[in-house]
Amino acid sequence: MSPRFIVLATPETVAEAAADRIVAAARNAIRRRGRFRMALSGGSTPRPVYSLLAAPPRIAAVDWSRVEFFWGDERCVPPDHPESNFGAARQLLLDRLPGVRQAATHRMPADAPDRDAAARRYQAEIARAFGVAPDAPRPPAFDLVWLGMGRDGHTASLFPGSTALAEQRRWVVASWAPAPAAWRMSLTLPIINAARSALFVVSGADKAGPLRSIRSGSHDLPAARVHARSTTWLVDARAAGTDPS
Repeated sequence: MSPRFIVLATPETVAEAAADRIVAAARNAIRRRGRFRMALSGGSTPRPVYSLLAAPPRIAAVDWSRVEFFWGDERCVPPDHPESNFGAARQLLLDRLPGVRQAATHRMPADAPDRDAAARRYQAEIARAFGVAPDAPRPPAFDLVWLGMGRDGHTASLFPGSTALAEQRRWVVASWAPAPAAWRMSLTLPIINAARSALFVVSGADKAGPLRSIRSGSHDLPAARVHARSTTWLVDARAAGTDPS
């Protein structure tokens, strides 16, 4: 199915639409399958969405005890570091939600000294959570993978030219980020594209170039290679290049 692009006026309306879609996806998954498994996005874009999810009326709209949280990528920092994706989610979302189970919060151990072994352990953890073998021929299906996009067109920690971008079998790998130069951990395209839904949340004029390329049909950039069963892009007017100001 071709990606759907929805252009909204401001970053605030993008955040509101993202929060509403996450709530709707959670309610639908819980009704159909008894639980909702979501991979959270990294970077700064999720922060306003976290705040909306953790406040009325959305906080009461979901049975959070039936939600399992994973991460799409993580920086090679401890969980209490200011740049930790897990730390931001814990502070702004997880610690504020009622009923979140510790066992249902699956932190990426990107700060482990043996990066490859840690990535394999996280793949095994995903497999246990879904009740499948870690070497299953097909990845399990997240209900939703929440993604952003960098100004270079990367998504999760899959960067242009990265060996991680070419991975075809493993679900989780160590990935080298060029700027700032550092190791990270990331889900790979095989498991991202196996998701029932992928949701991009993108704001800012610095994303206009790569977004224009993706909307024109180019598959050169990592974000353009995301094709889950359903893929939706929520973008603001500046990212879409339609802001007259």
